[in-house]
Formats: sequence, C-alpha cells, structure tokens
Amino acid sequence: MDNWIRCFRPAPDAAAQLLCFPHAGGSASAYVPLSTQVAGVAEALVVQYPGRHDRIAEPFAERFGDVVHAVLASLPESGGRPLILFGHSMGALLAYETARRLAAVGREPAALFVSGSEAPSLPRRARLPEPPGDDDLIREMRLLSGTDEELLAQPEILELALPPLRADYAMLSRRVHVPGPPLRCPVVALTGDDDPRVDVDAVQVWERETEGPFERHVLPGGHFFLGDHLPRVADLIAAHVPGRTVRTGV
Repeated sequence: MDNWIRCFRPAPDAAAQLLCFPHAGGSASAYVPLSTQVAGVAEALVVQYPGRHDRIAEPFAERFGDVVHAVLASLPESGGRPLILFGHSMGALLAYETARRLAAVGREPAALFVSGSEAPSLPRRARLPEPPGDDDLIREMRLLSGTDEELLAQPEILELALPPLRADYAMLSRRVHVPGPPLRCPVVALTGDDDPRVDVDAVQVWERETEGPFERHVLPGGHFFLGDHLPRVADLIAAHVPGRTVRTGV
C-alpha cells in the first residue's frame, strides 16, 4: 500500500476487493466501520486523499482525474478477485469516474455503489459561494450534520477541518460531466430519506449510467445515514460479489 490506499482490516482470503472513496472533507478513517462490517466478504481498500491526517503536509488534489489516476496506479494486486467500487457524496462521483476509467480499458468493476449523491449527469446545483468563507463551510457542516456541534465550536478542530473541505468543494466546482458510454456493471444507489442536499428523485437518474441492473435504496436518515445502516449496506455489497447469494431482506 502507498499513500493513496489504506487497508484497516486485511482480508486476503475475502472473495472480493471493495475500493472506497470518502466524502468531501473526509478521510479514510470514515470507512473503518464498514471495513469491519464487510471483512468476511470483501477486503476494504480505502482512499486517503492528500492534505489530511497522515498526508497533511501534501498539497490538496485539484482535479478528479488526478485522483482517479493516482488511485488506480496505487491499487494492490487483486489476486484475481473482483473489484467493487463504493463512494459517498463526493466519493460517489469519484467512484463513478473510476468505474468509467476501468471500463474504458476493459476492467469493468463487478459493481458500483454510489451513496449520498445525485446522478452525475444532472446540472450541479450551487451550494455555497465561490470561494466559500469559513462561516459558509461551517453552516454546510451543520446542515449536513456530519460533525458534532461541540467540535464546530473548537477553533483548533476547525483549523484542521476547514481547509480540506474547502479544497474538496473547489475540486467539485471544477468537475465537468463528459457524456460517454454507459457502464455495464450493476449500479446500486443509496440515499437517506431526509438528506437536505440530495433529492431522492435525482438519485434515480443514476439508472441512466449503466446498461446493467440498477437498484435504488432509500434508507432512513440524513446525509450521513450510512453509519446507522452498516449491516444492511454490508448485505447489499455481499449480494453483488460474483458467485455469492445473500438474502438482503429488501
């Protein structure tokens, strides 16, 4: 593993690899719980973006394409195992672009999971002023409820949290959707029913991005609903490991 990939729960005997992309402002540690939950089925490989945690001295990424290129260059050998992609919020768009890049070279993933994100072909709705000020970013963090209110009141925490969030939002603002051939792999879209930034109907539009099977699962919760539904999400992932049949209860 190099700087771009973390593996919190090595599982070399697992049937698949699960490549996970964090949300804007987030880090690899956000996927520790899911890594544990899926360990019996998939070995979770988690992207660590530059400019945070143990990569804090490195410059932030500026373009989606640079991230995708670096991640693919850093992927460890699969040992013949299928690769499933998973991303939340900004990470969903990065997972999608990674799936497209893999498909273009004949390495289509076994499945693409996109969470907390409207479809990439839809016009991007402006969320914040550009460039956003600290107060704008704090209001966004409060709206999405991804950070404890007590932490938002601590200047030393904000000093660490705001720069990566600002950089990731800038990277998002530069993203331009380029139409291309649809994927052939299954696409599974997950969303919270009370997400203030993601419209449930706009999540359905992900169906256009694949010629393969499509599923949409609307779960209780806001933008960071995943943490309340890890067993359900792990079952959905397991159900998309080739050759494996799992009852998901859906």
